[in-house]
Amino acid sequence: MTVRWLFGDQLGPHFLDAPDQPVLMIEARSVFARRRFHRAKAHLVLSAMRHRAAELGGQCTYVSTDTYAQALDDVAEPLSVCHPTSSAALRFAVGRGDIDVLPARGFATSMEVFDAWVKSRGRRRLLMEDFYRDARRRLHVLMEDDEPVGGRWNFDADNREPPPRTPTLGVAEPEWPIEDEIDLKVRDDLDRWERDGHVSFLGSDGPRRFAATRGEALALLDGFIAHRLASFGPHEDAMLSADPWMAHSLLSAPMNLGLLDPREVVARAEEAYHRGDAPLASVEGFVRQVIGWRDFVWHLYWHLADSYRDLNALDATEALPDWFSELDAESVDAACLSGILADVRDHGWVNHIPRLMVLGNYAMQRGWEPAQVTDWFHRAFVDGYDWVMVPNVVGMSQYADGGILATKPYAAGGAYIKKMSDYCRGCRYDPGTRVGPDACPFTAGYWAFLHRNRERLSGNPRIAQPLSGLDRLSDLGPLLAQESARGSSAP
Repeated sequence: MTVRWLFGDQLGPHFLDAPDQPVLMIEARSVFARRRFHRAKAHLVLSAMRHRAAELGGQCTYVSTDTYAQALDDVAEPLSVCHPTSSAALRFAVGRGDIDVLPARGFATSMEVFDAWVKSRGRRRLLMEDFYRDARRRLHVLMEDDEPVGGRWNFDADNREPPPRTPTLGVAEPEWPIEDEIDLKVRDDLDRWERDGHVSFLGSDGPRRFAATRGEALALLDGFIAHRLASFGPHEDAMLSADPWMAHSLLSAPMNLGLLDPREVVARAEEAYHRGDAPLASVEGFVRQVIGWRDFVWHLYWHLADSYRDLNALDATEALPDWFSELDAESVDAACLSGILADVRDHGWVNHIPRLMVLGNYAMQRGWEPAQVTDWFHRAFVDGYDWVMVPNVVGMSQYADGGILATKPYAAGGAYIKKMSDYCRGCRYDPGTRVGPDACPFTAGYWAFLHRNRERLSGNPRIAQPLSGLDRLSDLGPLLAQESARGSSAP
């Protein structure tokens, strides 16, 4: 049996061929020196790696060094590794020539099955909805014979309710982990590395909010299934300023660390439905995220050419302003943007709607360079990895691929944020105003975005109606002058 090299996102038991397989783990400080990650992310990854090494005991050789190559050059035994999760890591592993690269693990659909599905499409577009339905059939999830349970594949229409008019959703908080001596040692090491000038970080670190061990991940899954899943669906697209967690599972971070297999996560949710503990709409919405969107994004990352990450269909070239890239929430007056930047600063996490409809929406409206936006999302989020963020940001959030992934830009004005959140209630800006000192920067930015990209988007029928609305704006000239003057200033 070969020695299994485990990357820091391959930490679950399903990445080993046998419980007693010898393991190599490499803590390479150069990973954190090359890029400025969120401090909570660095803490989580190192804590998870060191906890896994402690669990494995003498079965694991744990090496702390500057680079992977330095550690690997000293290994005499044959090495194997499960397919890495980034193209750079895969090139490195394959390029050495002395490492057996195995098929990927940690996803519900294999690369071979995805490739066969792509070939079966012929010239038809690769749609997540079609992939998801195929996965449901193959894995027999929420199915009755060959038909979906409840007679519908998709309960999105039931899962788009605005937030309640209460400060929080009123569900039990997630199962928070309890830090131990390993966490304290990680924090001490990060402090020392920063003092010595070897690394620097974004945001705040602590207390640790995300599972770093399989035991913590299973406890988080148990708590979500028992106390939060039933409430997840209706408000999964809503935002509450005082409740960043709402009924979300917080399982993306431990799943992306490899601590949980998505099939076991989905099985637990399905069992809850069959027991009558959670409504079908909530369970289907959650299943869609796990074996639908998550797997689809993973496979697109490998299916699309590596040049995909550099696409810029809207010719967006503006640099990220410092107030955004540095998570300077206090310099921002817009309540939604300020509050969500603060949540990212403090936790390294917000749910998918703030990411897409506030952070990503604002970046696209302002024409920020997509590669910079992608890099920021990768570094600023605890669950952000290259495979996650390249398709999600380039294709979904910034529409930089011109429609390969999404059928239209996810651009919206302040009216959307007002409907789906409570942020506008205490904001100095008015979501119904386009021009003037009270003009909502999202509302004004939406129309400026459409004007700037009118020719590029003119052939898209899904955005034809708002584009035609530009001709009815009597204040378009003042609006464009106002937004030009705003430039990269904090709104």
